[in-house]
Amino acid sequence: MIGYVTLGTNKYEEAAAFYDALLGDLGASRIMEADNFIAWGVDPKSAALSIIKPEDGNAATVGNGVMVAIAMDSTDKVDAFHAKAMELGGTDEGAPGPRGEGFYAAYFRDLDGNKLNAFCLT
Repeated sequence: MIGYVTLGTNKYEEAAAFYDALLGDLGASRIMEADNFIAWGVDPKSAALSIIKPEDGNAATVGNGVMVAIAMDSTDKVDAFHAKAMELGGTDEGAPGPRGEGFYAAYFRDLDGNKLNAFCLT
């Protein structure tokens, strides 16, 4: 149902490298690119995650309560994804672990402070 999620960035080149490395581990690559926008996906018809320099020229800001959740198919993959985000300079917002019955998740922020989550249903 979700087509794509776009996150604003003030650190375009750094954010591009962060997501190239992080999403590359999931088999995603750049599927669309312009001077101020990059989208990653598994294929051009899949859901995508993208970054953008805001069109209005103002600084990108983090939405309070906004989070991008990325589905995994195992707890090991959630652990590895969170570890990769930390290795790439992300900030921990909740170490991998169970979050209630049947839900395993890890939370982090990217280089601009956008909140992401990797999760799997157990």
